[in-house]
Amino acid sequence: MDEYLDIVDAQGHPTGKSELKSIIHTKGYYHHTAHIWFYTSDGNILLSQRSAKKAICPLLWDVSVAGHIDAGETIESGSIREIEEEIGLSISEKALHKIGVFECLQSYDNGIIDNEFHNTFIAELNVPLEKLIKQEEEVEALKLVSFEDFKALIRSIGNNNNHFVPSNKAYYEFVLQAITKHIK
Repeated sequence: MDEYLDIVDAQGHPTGKSELKSIIHTKGYYHHTAHIWFYTSDGNILLSQRSAKKAICPLLWDVSVAGHIDAGETIESGSIREIEEEIGLSISEKALHKIGVFECLQSYDNGIIDNEFHNTFIAELNVPLEKLIKQEEEVEALKLVSFEDFKALIRSIGNNNNHFVPSNKAYYEFVLQAITKHIK
């Protein structure tokens, strides 16, 4: 779907302009996204496998839920919308715990120039995995992995394991540290 997104400057501040996502990705305009990492109280992290239909990194495992913030949306309301769309889960904004904003500047062979600010949250997953409803266009599969397995997967990035999006190693390490700190 080609929705309108707000364009921001190189510091993430609104410019007052909006454009179609396809144009933003062609021209390389800066924009906001939401990343929501779900964890369980017994020490698991929810991973989402990117759909085979995705233009970027199809079938690789990544953040529980991610998506673009639509024009006029707040970061929080866009996050709640993305959670509902991608995994069929309704949560409140107060369940989201922001852990940071991460600049991600990537260009891909298919012509996409993705200059994003990942507004990153963690939230506790309080329902069984079987209750989640994946959005077929976005999510191929969902799984829970233990913190230890997550650490092992991070360590294997760059060893041709093709499990995680390879450019995100330091980001994954930060997320695990933030979740671990939050639940203690």
